[in-house]
Amino acid sequence: MAALLLIVRLAGERVAFPAADVEAVVEIDYVVPAPGAPAHVAGLAALRSRVLTVIDCPAALGLASGETPRRDAVVAVVDGHPYALLVEAVEDVIEAESEPVPLPMRTAPLWRRAAKGMVPAEGELLLLVDVAALIAGQVSEAA
Repeated sequence: MAALLLIVRLAGERVAFPAADVEAVVEIDYVVPAPGAPAHVAGLAALRSRVLTVIDCPAALGLASGETPRRDAVVAVVDGHPYALLVEAVEDVIEAESEPVPLPMRTAPLWRRAAKGMVPAEGELLLLVDVAALIAGQVSEAA
């Protein structure tokens, strides 16, 4: 069986998260700021009696967050802690056509730091996003 992918819109691009890294897809209604947190941490939110650290994915990529508040989020658990990764939109769950392939040399630096590779699905090559890199802030720190 091929790997499942969650397709989302992030920074204007259609990208894939490994479905195995995703616990849920939710809408975040209210984010409480977390003073002193890194710039890519939007704050904290409550979900089913749990506190989630909310990651502003565009900020983690080194981009401006934008005027429109994002509500769609991908919930992932890394090192036992739940995170909500804000994305522009959640599209679908699909099957990868094969294993990921390396990134092309001409890939933009922000994606080179945030992607594990490219994965063929539905007749196109999609960036396979490294969830842990977005959460850790490695993307924005390297920018």
